[in-house]
Amino acid sequence: MIVTITLNPSLDRAIDIEGLIRGHVIRATQTRLDPGGKGVNVSRALLGNGLASRAVLPSGGDEGQHLVRLLRAEGVEVLAVPIAGHTRSNVTLAEPDGTVTKINEPGPLLSPGEFEAITERVLAAAADADWVVACGSLPPGLAEESFAHLCETLVKAGVRVAVDTSGPGLRAAAKAGVALLKPNRDELSEVVGVPLHSLGDVVEAARHLRSWGADAVLASLGAEGAVLVDDGGFVSGDSPVDRPRSSVGAGDALLAGFLAAGAEGTDALAEALAWGAAAVSLPGSRMPGPADLRRHHVRIHPPDQPRLLAQG
Repeated sequence: MIVTITLNPSLDRAIDIEGLIRGHVIRATQTRLDPGGKGVNVSRALLGNGLASRAVLPSGGDEGQHLVRLLRAEGVEVLAVPIAGHTRSNVTLAEPDGTVTKINEPGPLLSPGEFEAITERVLAAAADADWVVACGSLPPGLAEESFAHLCETLVKAGVRVAVDTSGPGLRAAAKAGVALLKPNRDELSEVVGVPLHSLGDVVEAARHLRSWGADAVLASLGAEGAVLVDDGGFVSGDSPVDRPRSSVGAGDALLAGFLAAGAEGTDALAEALAWGAAAVSLPGSRMPGPADLRRHHVRIHPPDQPRLLAQG
């Protein structure tokens, strides 16, 4: 059982357009509405591949109720905590060449009492969990110390914790000694304060996070794959996608695949890459199922192979 925490979930509306031109009326060619939020996506990906997961999240207003209905319609076990604010809505504009433009609302404020209720729900749900996975942006106004306390409480309780967030939350999770961090390249660069031009730069930055206390770092690099840095050193790979549709949720699918495959070593990285690439080939924030995976496309690179990264 894997428990996910999404502190700032959303309704995600994906709109396919022929091209984005500022100041013009743009006709949509296709639209879809999905439950959103990084932890929510991890739960959806796990469920789509036959693995048990519970999703803990705050839910507010009509938007929050709609989100919960969508998740339950997909079969996700939702543990929703009522809040006074309204769950946010995000919009993704996808062009035929794979260019994606996202417009994300900031989300509602969480009161101290509401965050305490979420923490209690997570601790109860974690009693029989293999992993607790905290993902996504922190809600506006939530103190770094509050998120750090949640991570520390779970770690002290003997729970394996994975965290995918950015900025102060990422730093706090590392210092809390979580088992796994999953930043992307920009998030990793921001938290260590240096640009990452090569695979070697990414590895050194990941080792910096490990020096703060994290056990392992799985860094996603977009179209250039991912790198895993742990006690065994590092391993990297990629999985080319012939026809990318949407990168929304690809990092979440990658993390779900890594956890599903045991969260350790080259085999888990290869499975993660297959899940992430499958998500990129699907529209909107759809999560891949078994029929979408193309494991034979995955390439694991020799550790001594120098690689420069495309400039983002």
